Amino acid sequence: MLGKRLISSKFINRFFSSKPSLGEKTGLYDFHVKNGGKIVNFGGFALPVQYSDQSIAASHVHTRTNASIFDVSHMLQTEIKGNKCTEYLESICTADLKALPSNSSTLTVFTNENGGILDDLIVTKITEEEFYVVSNAAMKQQDQQIMTEALKDFKTRNTNTDIELKFYQPKERGLIALQGPKAITALQRLTDANLSELYFMTSTIGKIGNVERCRITRCGYTGEDGFEISMPTQRQVELTELLLEQEDVKMAGLGARDSLRLEAGLCLYGSDIDQTTTPVEAALTWLVAKSRRQAADFPGANVILEHIKTGCGRKRVGITSHSGPPARHGSKILDENQKELGEVTSGCPGPSLGKNVAMGYVSTENSKVGTKVLLKIRDKLYEGVVTKMPFVPSRYYVKAKSNK
Repeated sequence: MLGKRLISSKFINRFFSSKPSLGEKTGLYDFHVKNGGKIVNFGGFALPVQYSDQSIAASHVHTRTNASIFDVSHMLQTEIKGNKCTEYLESICTADLKALPSNSSTLTVFTNENGGILDDLIVTKITEEEFYVVSNAAMKQQDQQIMTEALKDFKTRNTNTDIELKFYQPKERGLIALQGPKAITALQRLTDANLSELYFMTSTIGKIGNVERCRITRCGYTGEDGFEISMPTQRQVELTELLLEQEDVKMAGLGARDSLRLEAGLCLYGSDIDQTTTPVEAALTWLVAKSRRQAADFPGANVILEHIKTGCGRKRVGITSHSGPPARHGSKILDENQKELGEVTSGCPGPSLGKNVAMGYVSTENSKVGTKVLLKIRDKLYEGVVTKMPFVPSRYYVKAKSNK
């Protein structure tokens, strides 16, 4: 059965540590344990990979058809306030933050001098002088260092700025993701925010139940409509239980989160992108705003702009296969003559599709959609095909374009 082979004990042991004592606890840790969460160490945090009441595949499908709650409190939440903070943030990322409307969010990347991706993150512009940033837990120390050192450098060149950084710890601010087509119905029953006017990648402050000043951002990591909700950690259990009282809402763990994001063609930092990968190689050229290309004023601009202009030797692609086991991280990708083209960076069965999905890097000349490949899995070869991503259609709540 697809659900039974979605995640094996070998997979869990490979990507997670099963010793929760080694992980930092989020505000929902006791709640997870009480409700049958199978706790693993993920990026230094004790988080549930799944719950005892349903398989990972069932949780995945439930998210696609109803709504699920994910504990993402391990992510680093940062507040940036002060005059010239837009200019400051643009010095370390590739987004056009000047043109970003207030209360809007954008995906962007930190890059190094070689054009490599140091992390991917979502930046929300609250005002010209206030930003809210969510970045990866695994890169927490690095990101804090990048932002802190960049601020010191910025202040030496701008002595009249009063920018301050606030890095929230999980014991201060919790973060959950409510994802799925029924997320809006469940949340709207509980909040005073008008969610019909909150579009994909926009953000607001609202009351949820009796919890004041929650930050609600319409985004997520599943390809579905949904929200990320930041709240005081001491109110996190209360808010989560309130959402679970709503019809068709269940808890989900890391296993479903990974398969959902892979079907949605979304990258996992450290697997699909890293400091040796440029945005162009990763098929993320769109993250480098046109105005920033013209200014060429971000780290690694010369390398990235050269890739945009003349191309690069490899490219991230999607691959599907109908037979054999799923191709996991490190599986070799070959052409039909068994010449090595690259390797898989992420892969799993696609519960929504009934076939295996993967992404990886191949030589650019072999990256065209429809190209037939061979996947080498445990010394056996299985047929696959380069496939357009996302593997499932995105269902984000976007504002209709005006005909004017």
